Amino acid sequence: METSRSESLFTTMKRIERSAWFQGFIISIIIVAALTVGAKTYSLPYGIDKAINYLDNFITVFFLVELSLRFFACDDKRHFFKDPWNLFDTVIVIGSLMPISETEMILVARLLRVFRVLRLVSIIPDLRFLINALLKAIPKMGYIALLMFIIFYIFAAVGSIFFHQVNETLWGDIAISMLTLFRVATFEDWTDVMYETMEVYPFSWIFYIIFIFLTAFVFLNMMVGVVLDVMTRETAEEEHENQENNHHALVAQISELQAQVARLADKIDEQNDRKE
Repeated sequence: METSRSESLFTTMKRIERSAWFQGFIISIIIVAALTVGAKTYSLPYGIDKAINYLDNFITVFFLVELSLRFFACDDKRHFFKDPWNLFDTVIVIGSLMPISETEMILVARLLRVFRVLRLVSIIPDLRFLINALLKAIPKMGYIALLMFIIFYIFAAVGSIFFHQVNETLWGDIAISMLTLFRVATFEDWTDVMYETMEVYPFSWIFYIIFIFLTAFVFLNMMVGVVLDVMTRETAEEEHENQENNHHALVAQISELQAQVARLADKIDEQNDRKE
């Protein structure tokens, strides 16, 4: 009897945790939590500030209850914390329980309360998909970033050699030259820098055009291409996994139907034997 009750409770918790209205309510609470964080940056009347503090405490307790519900509704509780998103939510929720009185950890506690907004990523599957794809693309993006650094270094060395007499502030050494080139790559008044050097070196525009072409067009498109490639592969893998899960579910349903048919046939045979 107790086993059936526990199974019924587990089924109910699982149904609630996976329901669309509950997920929508969680998203609404996270948005309210984000608004409370923003509201605390203003100078508010005492009554409103106190009400926001009560609301913040309610949100913290709700997140704790929601995380506990997800844990108890999990089929395999031993692997619950092996999921990075569950671990992230646990750290955020536990950190939010820290008192924010005047203690040495007050800044950490406030930062963790700010990071509660990131729980939108763990709740919304599409956002999780984007973040996972971005994280998997980081290794390849790192090689592109290394190649960009090499290009920056070469052009910074050339610019420091030729242009340091034009403007010592912008081209004095290789470090300053790299900062100047970063300004050029982000199109922050880069024409002023180019026209200044063109007064001494009329063909220096070639230097800037080649640099901008490599950094702003080639490498940027390479970054975008890497992310899109990873997202495409992730989408294909997810579709393949869904097809396999649907296939397994269909096989399980067919097996269950066959078992039911076999039991029904056995009952019919028993009834026929009794009649004989």
